[in-house]
Amino acid sequence: MSSNIQKRTVYVGGLEDQVDRKVLEAAFLPFGELKTVEIPVDMKTGKHRGFGFVEFLEIEDAEAAMDNMHHAELFGRTLRVNLARAQNNKPTTESNRPIWADDFFYRKKLQDEGMDEAEGLEGS
Repeated sequence: MSSNIQKRTVYVGGLEDQVDRKVLEAAFLPFGELKTVEIPVDMKTGKHRGFGFVEFLEIEDAEAAMDNMHHAELFGRTLRVNLARAQNNKPTTESNRPIWADDFFYRKKLQDEGMDEAEGLEGS
């Protein structure tokens, strides 16, 4: 996400199960022209995960939406509306792997100690 897109995209948390893309779009349309509206879906359950993203064409429209919709109520739930963060701030399965899961670090350690792979493996 470029910083310009980030400034135009808002995160909307606290969505009720009934809220779909069309409802979210209708709720934010009064603040300006929308580029995209997304509600990520849980692959296992097929339901959304209680949050979505609304991208506006103009930064000022995104700011107006945050000012007006943060702590607003939609389908009986209080919304949290903030600037969206870049996707890479989210932990991935790769970030949960131990450092030794990739033998690159093992080979580098052997090189740093002055051994190549063959020398390091001869002693085993």
